[in-house]
Amino acid sequence: MIIDPQSTLADIRMRVHGDLTHFLAAQTRYLGEIGTELIPAAEAMSSFLLDSGKRLRPLFAYAGYIASGGADDDAVVKAVASLELLQACALIHDDLMDGSDTRRGKPSMHRHFESVHHNEELSGSAQGYGESAAILLGDLALVWSDQMFHSSGISQSALLRSLTVHDEMRVELMAGQFLDIHEQALATQSVARSLKIARYKSGKYTIERPLHFGAAIASEDSHHRAIMTEIFSEFGLPLGEAFQLRDDLLGVFGDPATTGKPAGDDLREGKRTVLMAMTHDRANEHQEAVIATHFGDADLDMAGVEAIRTIIADTGAQAHVEALIEKLTMTALDALTRDEIDANAHALLSELATIAIRRSI
Repeated sequence: MIIDPQSTLADIRMRVHGDLTHFLAAQTRYLGEIGTELIPAAEAMSSFLLDSGKRLRPLFAYAGYIASGGADDDAVVKAVASLELLQACALIHDDLMDGSDTRRGKPSMHRHFESVHHNEELSGSAQGYGESAAILLGDLALVWSDQMFHSSGISQSALLRSLTVHDEMRVELMAGQFLDIHEQALATQSVARSLKIARYKSGKYTIERPLHFGAAIASEDSHHRAIMTEIFSEFGLPLGEAFQLRDDLLGVFGDPATTGKPAGDDLREGKRTVLMAMTHDRANEHQEAVIATHFGDADLDMAGVEAIRTIIADTGAQAHVEALIEKLTMTALDALTRDEIDANAHALLSELATIAIRRSI
């Protein structure tokens, strides 16, 4: 029986949301027992996780599980749902490091608690309070990710098989985050370095490693698991890079209604993306001077945003990144022609590739 990939993914997304809702409700009660002062923190975390989100990491993990021979299982849905908490950790800390004011159309976590400090007329630094809260809540999300995964109810053997991938995914994410902040501190830009950051900071933990995670849960046969892991890398690595390149474009040209962030926010933050590295490689002296004037200006207005956007387009960097996204996506989809990928798995993974890449500017 051939499944309908859209309805299947919608069902998994709904079940992931339900598992997160139940888990966070239990954690809110627990924190409230420690102290009522913790309830606003727990509620902020619940809002951050439940009010929006594409659930891409759980969806890719579940698709990897099904493609590797797994049967539908509520415990596995709960296990893959834990990846949303890892994502929350990364986003909360990333917003703090980037100085981002918003996330998904609402104040970022550090800005939210900065406002709490102001509104409740607390003593000390509102900024310091907000930053400290974001660090602690990002750490809490990482702990909760482990807790939800370990209590998911998957078999002990499946838990042990998947722990290695789970740990590697988290190490690679943190490595990518450090590479990103290091890149921001350098005086030069490099397409190669930016591509490496895109791979580790976003691509691997969004697509490739969740697929490996699902395969490890599903398959007891080490030989079969190795084959599926290889296929998922051939599919996931180029698709993950294409996913991050799409984010690069959205960070400059994106509609705030789609991105949940102000227009051109990556330009204000001075993000050293592949898009900007390619622009620098192609820019003439006058264009470089314009970029130097506006790029990384926290008070950048729309006129400055438009000036840099025009340069990015005129240098051909925007078109080149779009072409690279298409090339990487086609490379990824080629991996799905392997005999080990049946029709249902092909349909699920192809639909997920479309969701990941065809996000509108």
